[in-house]
Amino acid sequence: MKLSPYRVSVLLLSVVMLAACSHGNPPAPPPPTVAVVVARPQSVPLMRQFVGRLSPYYSANVTARVSGVLTKRVYTEGSEVREGQVLFDIDPAFYKTQLDSAIAQLAQDQATYVDDRITAERNRKLLPVGSVSQQTVDNTDALERSAAAKVQADRALVDSARISLGYTRVTSPIDGIAGQQLVTAGAVVGNGTNDVGTGGTLLTTVQQIDQVYVNFTMSSADLTTLRLSQDVGSVDLAKQSATTVQVGLPNGAPYDHAGTLDFSDVAVNATTGAVNLRALVPNPRHLLLPGMYVTLNANFGRQNDVFLIPQQALLRDTRGAYLLAVGPDGKVVRKDVDASTSQGTDWIITKGLVQGDRIVVMGMQAVREGSQVATTPWQPPAPSSMVRS
Repeated sequence: MKLSPYRVSVLLLSVVMLAACSHGNPPAPPPPTVAVVVARPQSVPLMRQFVGRLSPYYSANVTARVSGVLTKRVYTEGSEVREGQVLFDIDPAFYKTQLDSAIAQLAQDQATYVDDRITAERNRKLLPVGSVSQQTVDNTDALERSAAAKVQADRALVDSARISLGYTRVTSPIDGIAGQQLVTAGAVVGNGTNDVGTGGTLLTTVQQIDQVYVNFTMSSADLTTLRLSQDVGSVDLAKQSATTVQVGLPNGAPYDHAGTLDFSDVAVNATTGAVNLRALVPNPRHLLLPGMYVTLNANFGRQNDVFLIPQQALLRDTRGAYLLAVGPDGKVVRKDVDASTSQGTDWIITKGLVQGDRIVVMGMQAVREGSQVATTPWQPPAPSSMVRS
């Protein structure tokens, strides 16, 4: 029997529908798997990083305290010198002449005093027998006292001249390393405008650098935040003497001696809005030089109840920093967090998490907020090692 085209079409459609019913619907794909870490609160060192500038532990300017011609540099530039060691010579001829003149004047006035004293003593003995008047005795006594005072003034002039002569040999005021000479031999140097030499010609500088200071600043806002955090117990600030600093050298290498905070200003700089801080660092090999800029990590105490989360888990957008977490229902949720500091390869999260949160560390590229996921524990990568051939 020959079938019509309409019946053939119906028959073919029925066969296709029957085949489809016999195979069933394809299964839904499984949810993506992400690696997670469980957030647990802990205490970590309260670290802050700064940039500081080095200065010597002690520095003294070597200046001319008398005027004259600089005749000689005695020390070797850049060498260690001792307190009292002669560094420069100034022409002493003028001051030697002044000393000789003062000594001669003293000798002359001493002779006058001796004569006046003998005369006064003789007149005092003659007064009881009436050989001299009381007026004569009074006059000779006055001359004796005047001569004695003149002798004392002459002795002071001799001492002053001797001191000035001594200043022609310029010595180091402290132990340390003497720097480059700033005035060459043959130059005329001066002692300034007063008798003690303040403002005299600067000849060189002696610095002690067996220890050095690291000067740095902290904003007043950060310092206030730390102190308020201590009030609520989120941080425990160490005492100043227990606050340690670790210096990083300009080439990026860590310095092998830790220092301690030894000064914190009580006033805020009106221009910068920062507080001046200073740390003292040992420098036995003189590796740290004054004027050098270094980085330093300061340990101010401990930070309590924070979360360490691997750095690759943190995301940022226009709303700020956030993490993706897996809720109890297996769906991804967003966690807005505060993450301003880090420790090693982890961010320190101070706000936005609670204990037990499951944070997505790997696989967040394949998921979005609200999607269903499966989880597996995240394993940190093994530290890489150099293999020698």
